[in-house]
Amino acid sequence: MSQTTNMAPAHCTNPISMTSLPDALTHFNGRRYHVYNDWVRQAHGGRMQKVSIDAGFTCPNRDGSKGVGGCTFCNNEGFSPSYLLQERDILRQIDIGIEFMRRRYPRTKNFLAYFQSYSNTYDKLDKLKALYDVALSHPDIAGIVIGTRPDCLPDEVLDYLADLVKRTLVELEIGIESCNDEVLRECLRGHDFASTQDAIRRAAQRGLFITGHLLLGLPLETRNSLIAGAKELAALPIDALKFHQLQIVRATRLANQYRADPASVPLLSPAAYVDAAIDVLEHLPPSIKIQRLGSEVPPNVLVSPDWGMRLHRFPALFEARLAERDTWQGRLHLSGSIGQTSNMTKVIF
Repeated sequence: MSQTTNMAPAHCTNPISMTSLPDALTHFNGRRYHVYNDWVRQAHGGRMQKVSIDAGFTCPNRDGSKGVGGCTFCNNEGFSPSYLLQERDILRQIDIGIEFMRRRYPRTKNFLAYFQSYSNTYDKLDKLKALYDVALSHPDIAGIVIGTRPDCLPDEVLDYLADLVKRTLVELEIGIESCNDEVLRECLRGHDFASTQDAIRRAAQRGLFITGHLLLGLPLETRNSLIAGAKELAALPIDALKFHQLQIVRATRLANQYRADPASVPLLSPAAYVDAAIDVLEHLPPSIKIQRLGSEVPPNVLVSPDWGMRLHRFPALFEARLAERDTWQGRLHLSGSIGQTSNMTKVIF
């Protein structure tokens, strides 16, 4: 495991105006939004790659605590590497993942163990510690990324992660999905947006690096509700954000609904999705790093929509549309300034 040292906590010093395009281009390295990978290379000396792990977790709206069957859109098979379905040993999963990543991204400086499938803080603390320790014991792992739900973050887990960040890099990924309670109820999420706000604030108080996931195109979401949600997100201490377009995958409630009545699940076109994401970007603080602009689902589990487009094409689409709209991340953000540095622990290579 690599040696770590703490970066300065988030605070505002000499805020940079983001009221003009030149300001944005200067701060975003010639782009119109804050690219996470650019920041990683600057802050950590090179590319860091997340190696997915399936540790056998579940969710409270799957195991009966809050519901069964999970969210209407969720089948983790659609978002997880195939090796996770074949190998249960955590260290072996890491070995396979690193072997693949080294072939695909040969310039990667270091690897992070990514507890990705389902809610990876949803268990007893002793079990969580044991699983995380196994992953961190791998000699090529420099830190840990933990994906979870906002209602699966009790204080004792956050306190443990706050202690862990003193020893290694820790990133907490929280599934926000939507900021609208009506939308969350419709997709059987099992919690409200207030729970999300509370979890993010409690995690940030402990100095954790927080990445949120936002799913665009969910039933009942409108442009107005999306923009209202963006303003809510802008007020939260989030370090990074991942955008996803709604994709209907097999073996989900949403797939059953779509097959029975396609008109009941309106799906975004690529152009509409890009515009929706830009509507959000305009209201976000420039400090928030954009980790992902979209997602891909394997063809064998995808029901709809089939855009016929690989993920690597998304950045060019976004940049072109941002230019057409003459806009950039943070243009409509109320403060119009950069006010945060990252909470993330810096890895020294």
